Amino acid sequence: MSQQTTAAVSGHYIGGEWTDASDSATFESENPATGETLSTFQRGTEDDVDAALEAAQEAFEDWRSLSYIDRAEYLWEIYHELRDRHEELGEIVSKECGKEISEGKADVTEAWHMVEWAAGNARHPHGDIVPSEIAGKDAYMRRKPRGVIGCITPWNFPVAIPFWHMAIALVEGNTVVWKPAEQTPWCGQIIAEMFEDADIPDGVFNMVQGYGDAGAAITDDERVDTVLFTGSAEVGHEIAGKVGGEPGKLAACEMGGKNGIIVTENADLDIAVHSAVMSSFKTTGQRCVSSERLIVHTDVYDEFKERFVEIAEDIAVGDPLEASTFMGPAIEADHVAKIRTHNELAREEGADILVNRFELEADEIPDGHEDGHWVGPFVYEIDYDPDLRCLNEECFGPHVALLEYDGDIDRALEVHNDTPYGLAGAIISEDYRQLNAFRDRADLGLAYANLPCIGAEVQLPFGGVKKSGNGYPSAREAIEAVTERTAWTMNNSEEIEMAQGLSADITTNED
Repeated sequence: MSQQTTAAVSGHYIGGEWTDASDSATFESENPATGETLSTFQRGTEDDVDAALEAAQEAFEDWRSLSYIDRAEYLWEIYHELRDRHEELGEIVSKECGKEISEGKADVTEAWHMVEWAAGNARHPHGDIVPSEIAGKDAYMRRKPRGVIGCITPWNFPVAIPFWHMAIALVEGNTVVWKPAEQTPWCGQIIAEMFEDADIPDGVFNMVQGYGDAGAAITDDERVDTVLFTGSAEVGHEIAGKVGGEPGKLAACEMGGKNGIIVTENADLDIAVHSAVMSSFKTTGQRCVSSERLIVHTDVYDEFKERFVEIAEDIAVGDPLEASTFMGPAIEADHVAKIRTHNELAREEGADILVNRFELEADEIPDGHEDGHWVGPFVYEIDYDPDLRCLNEECFGPHVALLEYDGDIDRALEVHNDTPYGLAGAIISEDYRQLNAFRDRADLGLAYANLPCIGAEVQLPFGGVKKSGNGYPSAREAIEAVTERTAWTMNNSEEIEMAQGLSADITTNED
């Protein structure tokens, strides 16, 4: 089991073996806080993906023939390893993706929670008994695995989200081909080693490291029955468009958001400011559920703005391994450039800049971390206009707009819903009628009241609406994506009787 993977170039896990790539190309994992290389990995090709899919397809029939409980036993081994290595793996997550250390550890905790949920679900009832019109018939709803599941996961939750996808897919009887994010291959390596340690049958779990071309080779292959994807809207929509044209194939995509928090005139401002800061700046704004729009009633706007800005100007940016850090670095140089572009766009569209810590002062960057990908909070206020790009395009960074509104909850919801996305959001109010209006009418998949709009629990579905996806990739809803339903009806009588009064009599010309 690798503690530090810099000693050798790591390959892929295919058919129960560690294999070298078919090509000599390699890529590196980088610590975004320091710029240092953590490890080197072989870059997967279409040939590597082909081998992984062949192994998964060959393993499927034997794997599906096991009971739910027997399949779950392999995951219980991984559950215990995730718990035993919590501190170590949390630090690796923070090193490789830049999340501050409590978030790195929480990523691992969420992973074992998902494994626990999926493996424990193996002993719960499956399927439904459906009453038949005919007393002599039994009717059931049964599920069966779809086959080979292709999993494409993002860098910002490099341990948790792979298990959102794979734990359920495997317990339900499918085999898996997984491509981790190219920014976090070290975490991918460790997860693959866990499956190897668990002695999962050859070909049931397969991992190919690499870039988007390897992911495309997985999603485009006719042997893949379901694609589970979490990542950008651009890539997710491309996948969904391709897969949607293939009969019998399914794509379950969870993508980004331009998430909003409504702060009404009836808000507790202590809760409002706390929730907004958490939602805007945790993970340096690099969560699909991060809030980039704060929609605040005019009666409380000035006080909220003053308090939010004061904290944003002083939020602790620093070494993600230090407990005193609230915000770590951005993931990579290209993403820093993307955040800069969004900040400049807001300025061009007329924003009044309230906080601009995009380029941190030299004394804010930790010693020895000068080559890291550092950004700070960027906060602005702007008059609401539905045509503003800065209010409709996801930045995926600490880029936050304050929008003042006047009127009732209907107006707040109008502004909130005026975005092509619909993933997560929150309302802060002490008025239960306002809370219920948000619950029922906000266009989103994840709704929170008097809370940040981050922090999903694994037993709840995770996903959005509109441009944000279809809500399948986690917990109970993922079962829908990786299984097919069969309505099974059995006759217990010695005669045939049909529903709806349909005659079962057979007549011939002689009659």
